[in-house]
Amino acid sequence: MTSFFRMKNVKILHFPLLFVFVHACFAQADFAPFFYDNGPYSYNGNMALFSLSEDTAVGTQIYCLNGSDPEGQEVRYGLSFDPGSKEYFRVNFKTGNITLVEKLDREKHDSIDVLVSITDGQSKVVERVTVFVMDANDEKPEFQNMPAIIDVLETTESGSTIYKVEAVDRDTGSGGSVTYFLLNPQTSLFAMDRNSGVLRIKSGETLDYEKTKTHFVTVIAKDGGGNVNGKEQFMSSSATLTINVIDAQDTPPVFIGTPYFGYVYEISVPGSEIFTVVAKDGDVGSPNPIQYSFDNGDDGVFSINKTSGCITLLTHPMYLKREIFNIKVKATEVSPEGRLLDSGVTTVVIRVVDLNNNPPTFYGESGPQNMFQLTMYEHPPEGEILRGLKITVNDSDQGANAKFNLRLIGPGRMLRVVPQTVLNEAQVTILVEDSAAMDFEKHQFITYKLLAVEIDTPERFSATADIVIHLLDTNDNAPKFSSEYYIARIPENSPGGSNVVSVTATDPDSGPWGDVKYSIYGSGAELFLIQPASGIIYTQPWATLDAEVRSKYNFYVKAEDAEGKYSLAEIFVTVLDLNDHPPAFNENFLEKTMVIGAPVRIEAVDQDAEIPNNVIEYAIMKAEPDNNIFDINVDTGEIMLKSYIKSMAIIHNITKQSDCTWSLVVQARDRGQPSFSTTAVIKIDITEAVKSRFVSYFLGLRKRPGAVFGICLTAVTFAISLTIFISTVIYWNSVKKTRVQSKGKIRKIIRRHVV
Repeated sequence: MTSFFRMKNVKILHFPLLFVFVHACFAQADFAPFFYDNGPYSYNGNMALFSLSEDTAVGTQIYCLNGSDPEGQEVRYGLSFDPGSKEYFRVNFKTGNITLVEKLDREKHDSIDVLVSITDGQSKVVERVTVFVMDANDEKPEFQNMPAIIDVLETTESGSTIYKVEAVDRDTGSGGSVTYFLLNPQTSLFAMDRNSGVLRIKSGETLDYEKTKTHFVTVIAKDGGGNVNGKEQFMSSSATLTINVIDAQDTPPVFIGTPYFGYVYEISVPGSEIFTVVAKDGDVGSPNPIQYSFDNGDDGVFSINKTSGCITLLTHPMYLKREIFNIKVKATEVSPEGRLLDSGVTTVVIRVVDLNNNPPTFYGESGPQNMFQLTMYEHPPEGEILRGLKITVNDSDQGANAKFNLRLIGPGRMLRVVPQTVLNEAQVTILVEDSAAMDFEKHQFITYKLLAVEIDTPERFSATADIVIHLLDTNDNAPKFSSEYYIARIPENSPGGSNVVSVTATDPDSGPWGDVKYSIYGSGAELFLIQPASGIIYTQPWATLDAEVRSKYNFYVKAEDAEGKYSLAEIFVTVLDLNDHPPAFNENFLEKTMVIGAPVRIEAVDQDAEIPNNVIEYAIMKAEPDNNIFDINVDTGEIMLKSYIKSMAIIHNITKQSDCTWSLVVQARDRGQPSFSTTAVIKIDITEAVKSRFVSYFLGLRKRPGAVFGICLTAVTFAISLTIFISTVIYWNSVKKTRVQSKGKIRKIIRRHVV
């Protein structure tokens, strides 16, 4: 640590023999600040020998510079790097906190030189320190010699080493150690030494060029693991090794296109080529030429070209003693030196056959024929024989050459032919298989091809004949409506004979069977008629439709052909409402009693069937003696006093009448087009709210003498009934007492006599 002495505010006086120091008492010594040295494992001090992991996150506070000034002055801290070096850290000059500002990578820089400084404002101390970057397992193993392509001879022995894989992990410790594995080792022919990276052919396995020419082996290099960001992590890499298998001479020749069959025909001559065999060396990587020869079975009547493999006839067919020859043919590899090597053997079957020179032929009643026609009704029963077709088929050859198949080619599976296999000659029978498909409305005529094809001949001769069936129509369809139901709308009050709806039904049958006649029936059909030919439904001439009486009609329409086949559809008729009824009150003159604070309600009814024709709006047209004390709800017809009228006193201020009776003209108007309205006179007697309903009711009776008479009669009847009931009870009580007294006297008399 360095210190120095400084003089402040010093003045020197020159005397002959003496220097006088003025203000010497103010001289001060200024010592430099210094860092605390807390050792390499501390996180504060001068950062000497400090180390941190390379996976430390940018922005992390990693250290705190810490020092002091001997004079107690405030110190400031600094941090710098050599020119051209990356600045990894930043320091807070007041607190000394150091923050990581650049990502660390030990594999690029394992140490960082830093200049740290401390100053008190006058003196500055700078120290060079080295920060060590510690390893984290953040590097994958890197292959040095992969991917790669190698060649391996297919005869390489099991267990042999064929390659050594090398991979390097730049991490240190366990994170830098590498072990090797194979992807899917169970299905591989190869094995890997996990420590050395040596690749071998598995024990008991061999390479075979003829099975697989190239193998793709995926090698995985994995490190020993290490910490990254506080967690253990293992890193791995993979690469592919391509192994090309080199062919070796270890496979005999192979014949191509077996089995082999050849034929000798009746017209063959000596020297005719019967068949040519082809063989190739099984070692396709480096094949040898092939030489052909007979092994046995040729009986001296055939020869083979040793180079081309062509088998030829040596004699005339009439001298052949067998119909079938099984000849063993050998194919042998020839080495470049001319030595015979591996060989393979196959069998060539040569058959002596009659010449197939006659195709199948169809015959009718008058000879060969290639068209047969028939007219019949549609939808014949399934399984029925088409007896009008007289067909015979014949092949004049013999044996297998005269064997052929019969089949029908045409639309769907309407028909079936019997028999299906013929030898020489047969009578052809055609049966109905799908009756529903034989429909005149779909096909007025049906055309099939009758095909005869030879089965076991190389020529596969064939013949065809046309089968044309003309269908006649039957009445097999009922009329069908264009819709299952029809919806119609007609305004009420429409005149009689008005059209309602038109229905349509079609019958695909021809002639009179396709003509349709319409009729209607049902409980709702009495007001309607239908034109039998056109299907137009209209109202009866006398019919009057009224939506208020009945707005919905439902009935059925029937479409029928000449033989009575029919179908039905449903008709839904809606009578549209017209605004033809005005609103109506129950009475044109109404009387109501209104208690202040409670509304009274009037009601009118509109006989129209639908909205808005039957929706009523109410309005007060006139009120006497004053026109401005009532409101009315336009929708409900409730009449109420204006909100400011809270007592009878207010009403008396408005009118001088003592009975507080108002006469209102109320209008009820519907919302139809055009709109109709009705008015009624409402007489309202207004009373005080404190009166009970009972009192209000009796006040209203003053103008209803009939109701008063009924109430009086009821009261008199009740009083008479009550009087009769009380009299009856008194009478029966008297009778009961009399009986009890009589029984007591009789008992006394009996006792006296007994005594």
